Amino acid sequence: MMKVIFSILLFLSGFIYAQKSIVDTLSEFNYSQLKGKFDDYYDNDKVSESKIIAQYYLQKANKEKNNLQIAEGYILIHFNEDFPTALKYIDSLEIITKNIKGSLYPTRTYLMKGNLYFKNDYLKKALDNYIIALQYAKDQKDQKQIAYANINIAYLNNYLGKYAEAAKIFRYYLYNPNNITNESQHNQIRVSLINCYIELNKLDSANILIKEGQTSAFTGKSKYSVNQYLYFSGYSNLKQKKYTIAINELAKTYNFFSSINDNNANYALYSLGKCYNGLNNKEKAVEYFIRLDSNIQKTNITFPELREVYTYLIDYYKEKNDKEKQLYYIDRFLKVDKKLDEQFQYLSTEMPKKYDTPNLLQEKEEIINDLKNRKIILYASIGFLLLILLLVLYLYYKAKKTAKEHRKIAQELIHSIEKRNFESTTDIKKEIPELSQISEHAETENIITKTAPEEVTQFILKELEIFENKQLFLKSGITLASLAKNIKTNTSYLSETINNHKGKNFTSYLNDLRIDYVLERLVKDKKFRSYKLPAIAEEIGYNNVQAFATAFKKKTGTTPSIYIKEIETQQ
Repeated sequence: MMKVIFSILLFLSGFIYAQKSIVDTLSEFNYSQLKGKFDDYYDNDKVSESKIIAQYYLQKANKEKNNLQIAEGYILIHFNEDFPTALKYIDSLEIITKNIKGSLYPTRTYLMKGNLYFKNDYLKKALDNYIIALQYAKDQKDQKQIAYANINIAYLNNYLGKYAEAAKIFRYYLYNPNNITNESQHNQIRVSLINCYIELNKLDSANILIKEGQTSAFTGKSKYSVNQYLYFSGYSNLKQKKYTIAINELAKTYNFFSSINDNNANYALYSLGKCYNGLNNKEKAVEYFIRLDSNIQKTNITFPELREVYTYLIDYYKEKNDKEKQLYYIDRFLKVDKKLDEQFQYLSTEMPKKYDTPNLLQEKEEIINDLKNRKIILYASIGFLLLILLLVLYLYYKAKKTAKEHRKIAQELIHSIEKRNFESTTDIKKEIPELSQISEHAETENIITKTAPEEVTQFILKELEIFENKQLFLKSGITLASLAKNIKTNTSYLSETINNHKGKNFTSYLNDLRIDYVLERLVKDKKFRSYKLPAIAEEIGYNNVQAFATAFKKKTGTTPSIYIKEIETQQ
């Protein structure tokens, strides 16, 4: 025990001495050398040492009243601070650089602020700051800052799942650095391109870059980079279903990233859960997904794959018949989904408007300038743009017309249901003659020739009447085989009876019962209407909202969202 205590004291005294030694030697270096040392410590996860250098850097700049270097000091210091403190330093950066001439500021301030927001999952603010930075860079014609803005926006596209668009930017600057990116930035671009390649299933290209990055990381002795590439090696093996190899690599990266409270730990947990699910070890997968959810609650930093995590947990506890945990993860899903939806909706709307469209317009202007003496090509370009405009207008009016038709169908459905006495679900079908008749006519073309004995047929019909009256069709997981087993007959007789007496196949029969039910209940039950579509789908027996929406559209000719909206409008 004394030996352990002595070792700890020796370590602490050595650490204190190291700090003092760093401070004593810093006065020997100029700003460029201090910046190089900061990068070296920061890239190698030596947080305390990098903090000391950043503080000394700012202290030296303040003493010399050098505003440009004071600004650099604020930037260095903010890297190791929590979000609120880091944001204050960036705000100070904006103030101190207000009167600095040249093309570096204010572009750099907005880039730094955008990066800070991105790191802390404020994607809307990140995009807004990147767009402002890009505009300043373009105004100043600073190609280096334009490149940084484009690269940072590519990171957002990567996050959004626009991997092809992001890969195009990353690939260009990876192989055409043009003195724009330093070693650290070059490494991050390579890491992001690897992610794009894996998601695009270009695993050979990804693995080449992984090996290249691992060689570079080992040479530079950066533990962080080593673990980044180890993670992507694990992720690549996951995609190739080499689960055992992937688990070994991902577990190591999780241990490292969790030890430094880095958000990459959450991606490692997600991938580990996927691996164990691939091995059909649901308990182990759930263990990692629960741990991931716990981390997300602490940081509130989300990523799109979380939707898959929560639906997995919901389905798992549904199978276990654990209502409490099922309800808990439904609530977690809804909260995370709401945040993701808000961010994705904003980014998917604003990215084309503020970034893609201006870029396209700029490209168009450059083309026109380059081809001003080539009238034929110029006219062709204008004609092409007009065609695009006409196509957009056509699609717009077509969408409006479709929406109007859907609303009309919904209104007719609501009107017919309100007039009805709600005596049976089969009445709804009669009030939708055109769609139902066409659908049923198509299905009855394949009616099976009657082979079941009459007494068997009558028995099945009575059981189906009970099935309908007791609304047993609302249970999830119903199949032809399971229903046949429940009513003690075989699938052939059951299928034949439904085809001959219901005029449709089993799938249509089940879907029609559920949709007829939901049509009435949505009109009558205000609380039911307030449910999210996934909850409504689950309530009436569907495993996912897509299956429900498809069945609803096929049966009625409109969508659940429009139908609910029309009910709310009329009531």
